[in-house]
Amino acid sequence: MAKGFGIKLQQRVPHYVGFFSSLPAVSSSSSHTFPLQFSRVVKRGVIRYRLPRRVVLGIGISFWSQLMNMAGNFGAKSFVASARQKGAVEKVLENMEWPEQFPFKEEDFQRFDETPDSSFYEAPRFVTHIDEPAIAALTKYYSEVFPPSDTPGVALLDMCSSWVSHYPKGYKQARIVGMGMNEEELKRNPVLTDYVVQDLNVDPKLPFEDNTFDVITNVVSVDYLTKPSDVFKEMSRILKPGGLAIISFSNRCFFTKAISIWTSTGDSDHVLIVGAYFHYAGGFEPPKAVDISPNPGRTDPMYIVYSRKLATA
Repeated sequence: MAKGFGIKLQQRVPHYVGFFSSLPAVSSSSSHTFPLQFSRVVKRGVIRYRLPRRVVLGIGISFWSQLMNMAGNFGAKSFVASARQKGAVEKVLENMEWPEQFPFKEEDFQRFDETPDSSFYEAPRFVTHIDEPAIAALTKYYSEVFPPSDTPGVALLDMCSSWVSHYPKGYKQARIVGMGMNEEELKRNPVLTDYVVQDLNVDPKLPFEDNTFDVITNVVSVDYLTKPSDVFKEMSRILKPGGLAIISFSNRCFFTKAISIWTSTGDSDHVLIVGAYFHYAGGFEPPKAVDISPNPGRTDPMYIVYSRKLATA
């Protein structure tokens, strides 16, 4: 529970079709004092809260002004108009021309709740953070791209893991490591062979040797990373050449703990954000996006941005 708001489970990120159309920008200096007025929504017995469309927290204006002016053949007008169409997110990263410099500002990674994450995640949460159809879609995707079960020498890392990783049923490798914030949750995860408890927002250095893992997964947690550039550089370091990094996300989050650039933008925008993390980390192939949403508009959406570590010459 997010203390102070009485919010159960998670909140959906506001459904913007990009923030560019008509939303007012709020400066970072006022981002933590902007009045919050949640609307209460009950769906499938779960209480969720949504913010009004005009509420934003520290929008990264510099990021979007640069990025949308360089959106290749998939220009800004087409991008905004197509944001709600099935498969539109798969086009967002096509022919992308990135700004030369890392376009994010420090305030883009601020959060409404800046209290220590160790306190927020201290109590275990044995719940799932996306609905069953979204989980099934993610598991199916994993079954199509993972190395075959029990492949000699294969190692996987589930970053920001918990009591479940959504890997295919019965999937095994000699080494599957989980990294997370709550030891009790990690102990319950049946797919893991070992685990590490670490707060990546305090220490983004991953405690593994170079070229260790064949696959890295991260499920609905990339929006909580306050040092994503450091984390993605570390991912590149510990992946084997040709290794695969899979970042999956929906539109649900613990709103007060998600970074401001995420909570103030929409689904297709999030694809650009994660794609930028890969690009500016270096060492990765151009990132690609996949929309695996099982029932658009009826169940939780599910998106994937993935890339492979560049093979050595």
